[in-house]
Amino acid sequence: MAANRNLRADVCSYRSDHSASAMSGPMLIDSTKGARVALHDLGGNGPTVLFCHANGFCGPMWQPVARELASVAHCWALDFRGHGDSVSGPDEDYHWNGMADDVLAAVDALDPTPRLAAGHSLGGASILKAEQARPGTFDRAWVFEPVTIPGRTVPRDGVNMLAAIARMRRAEFESRQAAYDRYASKPPLGLFAPEALRAYVDHGLRDLPDGTVELKCAPDTEATIFENPDLEGFPRLVEVATAVTVAVGTDTDPPAMAAPLVAERLPNATLVQYDNLTHFGPLQDPPRIAAAIADALFDG
Repeated sequence: MAANRNLRADVCSYRSDHSASAMSGPMLIDSTKGARVALHDLGGNGPTVLFCHANGFCGPMWQPVARELASVAHCWALDFRGHGDSVSGPDEDYHWNGMADDVLAAVDALDPTPRLAAGHSLGGASILKAEQARPGTFDRAWVFEPVTIPGRTVPRDGVNMLAAIARMRRAEFESRQAAYDRYASKPPLGLFAPEALRAYVDHGLRDLPDGTVELKCAPDTEATIFENPDLEGFPRLVEVATAVTVAVGTDTDPPAMAAPLVAERLPNATLVQYDNLTHFGPLQDPPRIAAAIADALFDG
């Protein structure tokens, strides 16, 4: 379509006139259970788009996609509670309902409200849960392998394995460059586009007084989220009336296997498969993902 065909030329023109990043300090907004959610302005001109990240990551990792969309959309990204620059309340249990609350808090803080929400993994599932909680929040949604999995297909051993891997994650590094070099040397983060990995290192780690850096999302937080798989979202997908593009890669991990089932259960969904992308597709090929989101934004 026209928005897709002209996206590259428009972005080049925008960059020539807007060399500085729109990002400055995030806006902190109140959510539920005492959480304060960070909302990042990623810049651009056009309808408002809200981006939601995967478990363990942070909103600014969508920067490379937002740069590609700069001429056609004004992009914002949130940090879920326990991630990035957000702050959790003292009694936080990291139930996935809280993530949906964070999405709705971000929507309420934005004017104009987002026309489209785009989410990856946990982010996609949270967008769908937000629509279940408040129907009609978004005109349309684009979700890449949302972790909205039928209860019968959630293997406890797999959940425990993901949580154990998360808890073993190295939390501190000598420097951001040391973290970047380590991540780039092996999968899955080594599959990321360099600019997406750099955004993670720049925004997903905090400086410590001794000059080292640590993960903003603590390994135990990431693990706890894995240990609380959402079993309520899938049966209620029939309640989501908004138009949803369900994007899926070509690996055989559970989120990819579940994506066709998600699309089938949603009343108004389109399933789109992307060759050569894994579960981390939005971080592997930002230009391709941006073009797909532009299609969803202006379709219909």
